Amino acid sequence: MTTSEPLVANLEVGGRAPPLVQQVKDLFVLNPHAELTVSPSLSVCRWSAPLLQRLERSMSSVTIPPPACMLRPLETPMRYLFGPGPSNVPPRILAAGSRPIIGHMHPEMYEVMNDIKRGIQYAFQTENNVTIAMSGSGHAAMECAVFNTVEPGESVLIGVNGIWGERVAEIAERMGANVHRMVKTPGGYFTNKEIEKAMEKHKPVLFFLTHGESSAGLCHPVDGIGDICRKHNCLFLVDTVASLGAAPIFMDKQNIDILYTGSQKALNAPPGTAPISFNERACHKMFNRKTKPISYLFDMTYLSNYWGCDGKPARTYHHTGPVSGFFALRESLAILAERGLEESWKKHKEVAAYLYRGLEDLGLQLFIPERDLRLPSVTTIAIPNGYDWREMLVYIMKHHQMEMTGGLGPSIGMVMRIGLMGYNCEKSNADMALNALADALKNCKRSKA
Repeated sequence: MTTSEPLVANLEVGGRAPPLVQQVKDLFVLNPHAELTVSPSLSVCRWSAPLLQRLERSMSSVTIPPPACMLRPLETPMRYLFGPGPSNVPPRILAAGSRPIIGHMHPEMYEVMNDIKRGIQYAFQTENNVTIAMSGSGHAAMECAVFNTVEPGESVLIGVNGIWGERVAEIAERMGANVHRMVKTPGGYFTNKEIEKAMEKHKPVLFFLTHGESSAGLCHPVDGIGDICRKHNCLFLVDTVASLGAAPIFMDKQNIDILYTGSQKALNAPPGTAPISFNERACHKMFNRKTKPISYLFDMTYLSNYWGCDGKPARTYHHTGPVSGFFALRESLAILAERGLEESWKKHKEVAAYLYRGLEDLGLQLFIPERDLRLPSVTTIAIPNGYDWREMLVYIMKHHQMEMTGGLGPSIGMVMRIGLMGYNCEKSNADMALNALADALKNCKRSKA
């Protein structure tokens, strides 16, 4: 008998369904296409061989049955991801991520990793040898930077003008650093004079700044800060998760000691990998520590070997990297190289300017008043007077299958955020976003205030 032929079983149950029959019925409810019938008296069941096999498995020694959700196929909706990230992934990068898996220590994988390293060097505009991609999101790179270059008790200075400065400050505190915060309200920025004054006071070993503060929509000026850090023997750490590929950054020319980003914003790869680079000053600090980094996974002594950055002839096992994620990241960096950084920066600036005009035509107020300080990839608008921003976002998702978001961290209740980056950075997408906002303004309730 083949598995496609039906099987018949008779269960004498005296007019009521025993647990076994009920299990069969439950399986049928979850799989309506299975060949199963149950007689009105629940005394005769007829099911196909695959269903019988599953029933037999359910009668094993396990006491926790298979969850109903796992007996259904995976379904995900198609949505326009016009928030601060992740962004929609182009078909070419999706295809790269679906390539056959190879071993994470195969020679071919090392070649992929070498390509990624060179792609990151181009994107960061650096010649740093110690340039890798973390196995994790931007937070992994954030923690890696702090854990490797700061030791317990050392002084660090954090620029806090949104959520990302808050996160780095907490990470540094958790590992025992002496944290000093420079605080501005969301949308504010720090002058070079303010930064140098704080360095003179606190004498930090590390200064952190967010280049693309996505929670407020600010692109922070960087010129001159690296020089100030060198003057005060301080490492300069910069977060470009939301800005890389969308706004100019020059790691070497701007004397940035540690730079990191994420894969899921303007690079358009799936979330889960995070490029990071350390220059010689940063390497000297982290490879001459008195104590080991508190994280084994993020220890650059091992990671630099895994990525072939330490000059040793062989790479040794440290952890299993996200092979498919690295395939996708490699393809995203290839697309950026083919387009060219300057063209990518130009495109984001042009589409952002187009979006600004449309938002102003709708009577909406841009949250960052100075055009030159606006983050091209993530635009923030002040919450329209009299509207419930949550209601507007729910309406846009329901009626337009489009994600926009509210603020994050200290900017919650202050802004709504629209992200058009990488693959989504098109004027046609800006038009879609503007139409959705206009529809929400028309149909969402507005208070009299």
